Amino acid sequence: MTEFYRDPEVTVTTEAIRVGGRAIPLGLLGRVWHRRGSRSWGALAGRGAIGMTMLLPLVLAALGIAVGVSIDASANTTVLLVGGGILLGLATGPVADLLFERLDRSYTRGSRRLEIWADVRGTPMCLVETDDRLRFGQIYRALQRALDAGAPAGPRAAAPARSKASPRAPR
Repeated sequence: MTEFYRDPEVTVTTEAIRVGGRAIPLGLLGRVWHRRGSRSWGALAGRGAIGMTMLLPLVLAALGIAVGVSIDASANTTVLLVGGGILLGLATGPVADLLFERLDRSYTRGSRRLEIWADVRGTPMCLVETDDRLRFGQIYRALQRALDAGAPAGPRAAAPARSKASPRAPR
């Protein structure tokens, strides 16, 4: 038995795919495909919030400099406002690095629910649901390799269905 993928929830071997507590022998799988679910507006709003958080210190810095230059104040107040604006703008760099990392991770996770489906004894069944694109790709490729390794006359996995509007199959 060869193990192609393992995480705490999913294991793909040459014999079966185990999801949660259930194991489905690969011999029972017919056609295998994947679907993209609806877009997660929460994920997109989170990305927008990260973008706004990156821009806010720069806007405040520009506002501080503009106010410091435009008002008729003492030299000390003007230097304080302009210097504070410059320091605030410079502090954006380290904060932006952390925020870019979070933004990058949000794209890795994706904004859609991804599902792996298979015909099990002729009945469509959702095997895996995740919003993590990297994990989804690893599981899907592992399942394809496992099916190819166990298929004597060629691959059993069908080409992936890429229909966005297709109705959801029963579980």
